[in-house]
Amino acid sequence: MKQPMISLLMLAALVFATDGAAQQSQDFGDYVVHYNALNTNLIPPQVAQAYGIARSANRALLNVTVLRKVMDTPGSPTSAKLTASGTNLTGQRREIELREIKEPGGAVYYLGEFPVHNLETYRFEVLVQVEGEAQPLEVRFKQEFFTE
Repeated sequence: MKQPMISLLMLAALVFATDGAAQQSQDFGDYVVHYNALNTNLIPPQVAQAYGIARSANRALLNVTVLRKVMDTPGSPTSAKLTASGTNLTGQRREIELREIKEPGGAVYYLGEFPVHNLETYRFEVLVQVEGEAQPLEVRFKQEFFTE
């Protein structure tokens, strides 16, 4: 039952990303980090319930996946230690606690919720420390949220 749920969650995250991009990712040589942030009220109720996500126009979800590049495949899901923060345009910084989700089919991703206000823009910084790598992978992106 959870495998279809994650598919719905990922589809919702890709379809409803507010910047209009189908997918956001950054290439780091051996790894690709996929990321997005969206209002939790855009997530289907059954998916939110299955993953313990509070649906609200005033809450957002940060979703991060790390893939190790493997020739002729979409990549291999990789566990890592992640830290994330978001800073709004007035300089208020919010640490975002990410929880690791491991699916039976092998998918690994990280979810973190945080409050947002209408027209609030966050500048995100996500540090990804993959085991065996000397330096963390650093992802930075900006996202505006609409709650009304």
